[in-house]
Amino acid sequence: MNSPPSLQAAVGFEIQVTARAWRRRIDAALADLGLSDAAAWTLVNLMRAGDGVRLVTLSTIMGMEGPSIGRLLDHLSDLGLVDRREDTADRRAKTLHLTEAGVAVCARMETILQQVRAQLLDGISPQDLEAFLRVLRVIQARADRTTERDR
Repeated sequence: MNSPPSLQAAVGFEIQVTARAWRRRIDAALADLGLSDAAAWTLVNLMRAGDGVRLVTLSTIMGMEGPSIGRLLDHLSDLGLVDRREDTADRRAKTLHLTEAGVAVCARMETILQQVRAQLLDGISPQDLEAFLRVLRVIQARADRTTERDR
């Protein structure tokens, strides 16, 4: 069953507007830590990937080009949160490591992000959130497949 084009357009519009509003809210909440939503997303992915992940691997995980992630890592390094080190197995490659300060900031950041999520999702039932996630994952998977075919 196909949905009408106007409904499809509304979905696309609302995804864009909601994503921007979500990022603005996170930017405001993390401002005291000197972090933006993009910097926080980088830290979250770095934590998930594990200590010593290669820069190229993190770029792939995040779906970002080297220069873009490089600027974010420069900022995080300037804040003393991330170290770049020469990979012992391949001197051309760099590995990424959270510093002690980075680990501490990540813990504070996670507390703040939990509060933001709780505020923004308050009153929405778990069933509605699960349905929402299912739909988003279908859209994301289709978008990813289309992007891969376009390469």
